[in-house]
Amino acid sequence: MRVVSLPEILAALDEEAALAAVASGFRRFSAGQVQVAAVGHLAFADAPGDCHIKSAHLVGDDVFVVKLATSFYRNPERGLSSSNGFMAVISAATGEILALLHDQGQLTDRRTAMAGAIAARAIARPDSATLGVVGAGIQARLQARLIARILGLSSILIWARTSDRAAALAADLGGEAVGLPQLCARADLIVTTTPSTAPLLTAEMVRPGHRIVAVGADSPGKQELETAILGRARVVVDSRAQCLDHGEAGWAVRAGLVDPASLIELGALLESPIAFDADEIVVADLTGVAVQDAEIAKVVWRGLQRAPSPRD
Repeated sequence: MRVVSLPEILAALDEEAALAAVASGFRRFSAGQVQVAAVGHLAFADAPGDCHIKSAHLVGDDVFVVKLATSFYRNPERGLSSSNGFMAVISAATGEILALLHDQGQLTDRRTAMAGAIAARAIARPDSATLGVVGAGIQARLQARLIARILGLSSILIWARTSDRAAALAADLGGEAVGLPQLCARADLIVTTTPSTAPLLTAEMVRPGHRIVAVGADSPGKQELETAILGRARVVVDSRAQCLDHGEAGWAVRAGLVDPASLIELGALLESPIAFDADEIVVADLTGVAVQDAEIAKVVWRGLQRAPSPRD
């Protein structure tokens, strides 16, 4: 078994190849060509923090991937990253562990940002110019940079509970820190990136034509959007099963506001794009699917195999 350090992982990671692979993974997932295990989840209320265990195998692949990722939200106060974890690349023929990618959570962070960008590109109005980012952590930074680059958005607005963090991120991104109602009033596309357990965006903040990518509700109890928003929207989900269980869509379905049969899986949308009406509200509910981990880990694994061994 090869243990791969973070610098080696980042050197082997081709971002454009990974972005294409994650998009392909969503298509194959919705086509029934991916075996995904039930999500394992541990919650640490006092920390606060989460641990997720996910695994996936794409039909025909010679490897599968098992991922453990943690998020402990007060770590920055201790001078630590809020993310950590690893991914294991395992032979699908023998079960041998081929590589342990000690990515310290960075592959999970990056594949999540890629999913956000893929979803944003699929639902955004062609005339979108302003991105609103709710949150100021790792995911907020990654989503903002990737979505703005891929969609060519000219301005970025940031809101966070801690105004100093919002201001710092806005300065780093060349954006503007604003209040949440102002962000919603000015942004064409909104991405929510917090671990909130109570809705931040209310129905009255959301106007016709808004497009929202929600990535924070990735485990039971989390919610960033008032359920009434989804009741007025077309809803795209990364995984129908996961989003019904612990995503934004699940809250709305349980409240009787959304018919589960109306949910559109992202992979199906990528395969057959929809021309949404300009005044439609569209919400992409992303809980994080293990196929994303498998795809980004495979890109790294292939890059490592092409690169000279550290012992050479």
